[in-house]
Amino acid sequence: MLSFREGPAVLVKREDYTAPAYWIDTVDLTFDLDPAKTRVLNRMRVRRNPDVAPQPLCLDGEDLNLARVMVNGQGTSFKMEGSQLVLANLPDGEEPIELEIFTTCAPAKNTKLMGLYVSQDTFFTQCEAEGFRRITYFLDRPDVMASYTVTLRADKSKYPVLLSNGNLVEEGALDDGRHFAKWVDPHKKPAYLFALVAGSLVCRSQPIRTRSGTDHLLQVYVRPGDLDKTEHAMNSLMASIAWDETRFGLPLDLERFMIVATSDFNMGAMENKGLNIFNTKYVLASPATATDVDFGNVESVVAHEYFHNWTGNRVTCRDWFQLSLKEGLTVFRDQEFSMDMAGSLSARAVKRIEDVRVLRTAQFPEDAGPMAHPVRPDSYMEINNFYTVTVYEKGAEVVRMMQSLATANASDNGRAGFARGMKLYFERHDGQAVTCDDFASAIAEANPHSPLARNLPQFKRWYSQAGTPRVNVQGYFDAPSGTYALTFNQSCAATPGQPDKAPFVIPMAMGLLSADGQPLPVQLEGEPPATADTRTFVLTEASQTLVFAGLKAEPVPSLLRGFSAPVVLDFNHTDEQLLTLLAHDPDPFNQWEAGQRLALRTALKLIAEEPTPSSGGALNECGRCCAIRAWTRRSRSWC
Repeated sequence: MLSFREGPAVLVKREDYTAPAYWIDTVDLTFDLDPAKTRVLNRMRVRRNPDVAPQPLCLDGEDLNLARVMVNGQGTSFKMEGSQLVLANLPDGEEPIELEIFTTCAPAKNTKLMGLYVSQDTFFTQCEAEGFRRITYFLDRPDVMASYTVTLRADKSKYPVLLSNGNLVEEGALDDGRHFAKWVDPHKKPAYLFALVAGSLVCRSQPIRTRSGTDHLLQVYVRPGDLDKTEHAMNSLMASIAWDETRFGLPLDLERFMIVATSDFNMGAMENKGLNIFNTKYVLASPATATDVDFGNVESVVAHEYFHNWTGNRVTCRDWFQLSLKEGLTVFRDQEFSMDMAGSLSARAVKRIEDVRVLRTAQFPEDAGPMAHPVRPDSYMEINNFYTVTVYEKGAEVVRMMQSLATANASDNGRAGFARGMKLYFERHDGQAVTCDDFASAIAEANPHSPLARNLPQFKRWYSQAGTPRVNVQGYFDAPSGTYALTFNQSCAATPGQPDKAPFVIPMAMGLLSADGQPLPVQLEGEPPATADTRTFVLTEASQTLVFAGLKAEPVPSLLRGFSAPVVLDFNHTDEQLLTLLAHDPDPFNQWEAGQRLALRTALKLIAEEPTPSSGGALNECGRCCAIRAWTRRSRSWC
């Protein structure tokens, strides 16, 4: 999404972070919804942050008409500095302050689609990253988490549905054909997760009972005429709820959970607490018109936004530099969900292959270009430009490496160790705004004897260094001793502002096969005999050599199984070795990888060769090769 502030751009640096001078504990919002002039009454309970030196309270606001400011029930002096409302004469001490601000805004004129806006006679909000300041004056930053009570009032004939975050506690009729709905969110949240929707919508409802025995109501709201296309989205939501409680012990924490789908939403989807707003592309699906890819995308995106309920909402980002804390982690979670939903080993591999292809075709080029940046950047001019494949997809790969390193060589690929880390993470930080370091520390401390714990400071370079590491591997077989040496050399090209890179921590999952495709023991020299299996070795140096023993002939190495790290791997397999991997590798990802490399190598070889006409004018090749060459000649003629 793109949104640009008026005025000169300001460089914001991560190192300049300071805690807010005030905390906001509760927010009570009352909306009188009108497209031309919506009235917003904002009552807040504010208190000074005792850890910060006394200073004025500066509240963010954009395109608002300020009508009234009151402190503890009395009028107060204030001033405007740019777009900020500054209150310099607040009472001293640590007692809570009752602050009331009354403003108006014009949602129908809000063409930025940030904050509160109207589209096709329906009210919507979009507050991530800094849209709440277009609704009311506020400390619009993610580390200020408050409890919200929201009352919506509107014309019932035009806006029969009134939705906001949390649980519906009261609704009823007002004078002049108007009605109201009151919503209470029992969980603290940052302002960017606030949402409201008001309009003429229809609903698919589904009551459920979770594994923990609690009853909930799930609802999917759409425009009239689209209700028959919502069954798959509802089924995906139910599957997501069940999976999160089963896999991580994270239950649904609200009486109801709502999805609103509209073509007027300018993003893919948004995880507002309990009220997710989606573009219809990721909700509506009918067997008559939708493809398998469409159904898969609906399932994945519905899961992603639901999983944010814990990883992003219950625990959120201290500042926007930590965006991958919620996005990278939640992408990893929706990838794992989709793989588990796929079921079979081959279907799971297809999902993993899809995710790696996205990384290679979108994120690797970003890492190699002028816009390269770390997973956790150090500065920004415009926060909305942070929403990149590096923060999301590469961030997910960083989390995946944490899982694999939580318990190296565990039969469950580190799942149990990672689940212990997630449990500790929520025990420590539920209801808080934290950093990527806090998450990594929780995973490591829950697994104190793991490779992640032993190498945690170095592992964090994945958050601070941009670029895609390249791992060059050389193999040497010594027949007399029956040993096979693999030397791994890692490097990373210079990126803007980072000419030199220190070595990364790279989990290298690998196995060994015989020339006829039989799995071989993966036994390091000096170790007792090992069973044939995948083992994960942790590369931490610029150059490392592993020596494997007990081998009667040169093995075929199967490296980077499951794409265990987001790196470029260089190993000069022979065609025969690639054919062995393609036919026999027990890792389906590396089977696919071997086939891709072999096909590319063959195609490039054919392109480089000149065709040799035979006596009959045909090529001295098989029909397939003739077709490839004919295609190549046509391609050249188009250039």
